[in-house]
Amino acid sequence: MTKIIPLGAETRERAGKGTARQTRRDGRIPAVIYGGKQAPLTISLEKFEFNRVLHQPGFFTHLFDVTVDGTAHRVLPRDVQFHPVTDVPLHVDFLRVSADTRTNVQVPVEFVDQDKSVGLKRGGVLNIVRHELELSCPADSIPESITISCEGFDVGDSIHISAVKLPEGVTSTITDRDFTIATIVAPSGLKSEEAAS
Repeated sequence: MTKIIPLGAETRERAGKGTARQTRRDGRIPAVIYGGKQAPLTISLEKFEFNRVLHQPGFFTHLFDVTVDGTAHRVLPRDVQFHPVTDVPLHVDFLRVSADTRTNVQVPVEFVDQDKSVGLKRGGVLNIVRHELELSCPADSIPESITISCEGFDVGDSIHISAVKLPEGVTSTITDRDFTIATIVAPSGLKSEEAAS
């Protein structure tokens, strides 16, 4: 079950560059909530509260309950625009979600059971090809991470998406091939020993 984070917001009366600049001068971050077959809602977020949640791991995989004028909107962050020099957030886009909404998200990969891998015990190195997987998930059950076991893999083996058990209702957005997530490669010392023999 995905984490739901409460976030307070205020309505912005008008959209546009001038209004957005004034909002930032007032110490707030302009944002918009769109989707869900409703009109877009222009809002502003308190800068320090938003920065606190922005820098938590998995920001784009968490649901938020954004409360505007006493009404809570269940949303998923879709985009944050940053200042090119200072990296200060300039604008945030949120997508309205409901229980039947499916969404594509980047979910981090976590490797476990490395001590049970024959190849890693022999001195092999886990070469991670994809640190995140793009998955299609129900909005209310986005996984925090995908755990992949290294158990049984030897030097020269590859871990493909077909070897990964995804949670119920979660699918890979790449369906045309069995792509590689990680490989176990021989360290340079082991390669030169094999070449010499």
